[in-house]
Amino acid sequence: MATGCADQRDSQALYSVAQIRAIEAAAISSAGPGTLMQRAGAAVARYALTLLPEITTNPHVLIAAGPGNNGGDALEAAALLAQQGIKVTIVHLAEETALTSDARMALSRARQSGATFVDSIPAMSWSLAIDGLFGIGLARPLEGLYRQLATQLNQLSCPVLAIDVPSGLDADTGDIVGPDGLAVCANETVTFIANKPGLHTLHGRDNAGHVVTDDLGIDPSLFPEPIARLNTPLTFAEAIRPRLHASHKGSYGDVHVIGGAEGMSGAVILAARMALMAGAGRVFAGFAGPVPAYDSLHPELMCRHADDLRADHGAVVIGPGLGMSRHAHDLLGRALSFAPSLVIDADGLNLIAAEPALQFRLAQRRKPSLLTPHPLEAARLLGTDVHAVQSDRLSAANALAQRYHATVILKGSGSIIADPGDIPVINATGNPALATAGSGDVLAGLCGALLAQGWPVRASALAATWLHGSAADQMVADGTGPIGATASELMPWIRNALNKLVNDSSAMRR
Repeated sequence: MATGCADQRDSQALYSVAQIRAIEAAAISSAGPGTLMQRAGAAVARYALTLLPEITTNPHVLIAAGPGNNGGDALEAAALLAQQGIKVTIVHLAEETALTSDARMALSRARQSGATFVDSIPAMSWSLAIDGLFGIGLARPLEGLYRQLATQLNQLSCPVLAIDVPSGLDADTGDIVGPDGLAVCANETVTFIANKPGLHTLHGRDNAGHVVTDDLGIDPSLFPEPIARLNTPLTFAEAIRPRLHASHKGSYGDVHVIGGAEGMSGAVILAARMALMAGAGRVFAGFAGPVPAYDSLHPELMCRHADDLRADHGAVVIGPGLGMSRHAHDLLGRALSFAPSLVIDADGLNLIAAEPALQFRLAQRRKPSLLTPHPLEAARLLGTDVHAVQSDRLSAANALAQRYHATVILKGSGSIIADPGDIPVINATGNPALATAGSGDVLAGLCGALLAQGWPVRASALAATWLHGSAADQMVADGTGPIGATASELMPWIRNALNKLVNDSSAMRR
């Protein structure tokens, strides 16, 4: 097979379609015609071989090839697999006269390889299907035979491997192309030149599956700065510090959680418990409504009326169950004025979205502010709708960070962390176990605990989001959820993940 350089560059760096096209054009001018397509085909074939079950004696691979260069990559892979003795069947939906010269050469090699060409998918048992219909160039929804073929691919019982990007998925945003669009749901994606943001947010996690990057041997000097990065512990490693023996509760800061209007006290309890379990020295639970005498599960929490909390030191988490009353407004206004570090969640965000004066005060803050909106809250803060936020989550997160001069965690599949003056980060941990009531309150409390312990605001947002998702992944892997998992169950797993992170970091420094 032709050589390919799997994952030679930083696969955590994410590039836009426009950047990929510029890199590709520069590489083609120096590499020569057909070189990149041949390398891409070799990368697909090599990866496909790793996905074929070892127990299969006569593997049969289905390849769907479209009219563009993505289809050419698929044809190159088909030829190489057939030459390896694999039974290959190709559905090629393209007129030969409309193909690029590189794709025509790939078609010729596929025809000479012994692969079988058919007009539609035969009803048989497949070992693997490869989606090479469309790549990053798709600008309109899949229609006609292409939509029909994509639908059939989604109905197969075998694994599906997507080439570069699942057909129908926007590589920049993770949205499905078109208002009534359809995308291939792949189990695996081998993406070329560089990783892409749309594979990791919104529908990307569901449609792309496991993603590997192959840079096709392109000179690293041709790569500009990425538009985003994937979140890993390396992105916040400098903030991780082991605890000293000569320390006490005052060494780890205070967290004040403010919310809990009548009937909504559970939100404050969840956030406060998480702050405690994430290592804050002291945690005050401040209730806008009735104040419980104590928390029976965690009597270490200090329950107060929200008006009695000073909230002028440590970290303040405001919003969980806060409500939209005038009293809630005044509590938020006080926090905006005095909190050294401030996490705003839930109704705190809704209050800000509803009043321009609060928006102005937040934007004028020069102390750390961290916002944790879900898409609807983000839409309210931006004065738009959920569709606009979700159709371009990176842009929405950046807009929030700039408008409110704050670090932002835009929650959802592939949560996005953005702040002024730095590139956004997409979080790759987490699963549907987090789609449960109280999960956001837990995240807010975790953010507050890290801030109280002296973590910078960006590192707090990155670490909290990663830990929140990583703990959910471990919890599900251990057999709890995702269905029926609760926010309360998640908290011990987050504590375990945080301790492991610190212990692993300490071991690396030795």
